[in-house]
Amino acid sequence: MNQPMQPAPRPMTNPATPAAEERRGFLGKLMAVAIGGAVSLVPLAAGLFTIFDPLRRKSAQGAPLFVAPLAALSPGGPPQRFPVIADRTDAWNRYPKDAIGAVYLRLLTDGKLDAFNVICPHAGCAVSFSASEAVFKCPCHTSDFKLDGSVKAGPSPRGMDQLETEIRDVNGRKEVWVKFINYYPGKSEQVAKP
Repeated sequence: MNQPMQPAPRPMTNPATPAAEERRGFLGKLMAVAIGGAVSLVPLAAGLFTIFDPLRRKSAQGAPLFVAPLAALSPGGPPQRFPVIADRTDAWNRYPKDAIGAVYLRLLTDGKLDAFNVICPHAGCAVSFSASEAVFKCPCHTSDFKLDGSVKAGPSPRGMDQLETEIRDVNGRKEVWVKFINYYPGKSEQVAKP
């Protein structure tokens, strides 16, 4: 005879098992989120550092820079134009020994030096020197400047920007160093650019 089949006995289950599995699952997910968050912070911090790096750098503008040997100037002679060479850094790039501007140097008969930024204070054009007229001339809006940098004629709101100079003795050779600063054009007073 066939006996009815008895269902297989059920295994004993612990009533706390589903809650324990839920806790383990929650802790696993929490650890995954924490590790993922920590790993994500590294590139985020690097990106923020890169973006804000130019803001935290201090400008080296205004530090004295070598311009020319003193022997290149003759006392009482006409102003001479010299490039200003320095390491230049923009937001993320560095340019070693790049021309960052130019100056006119003039050695006076008493041994003092005049140094003027070549940029016209009116609109920012480069000023030239006319030896025949003994004046600095701006080609853009016909501003003329005397040998001392003051305005002779034209719309410039101020005279040429005079720069501080010093003569240094370097290995027995006298050199002209200039504290080079660019100023905003179009203003009646000197306002240094950052």
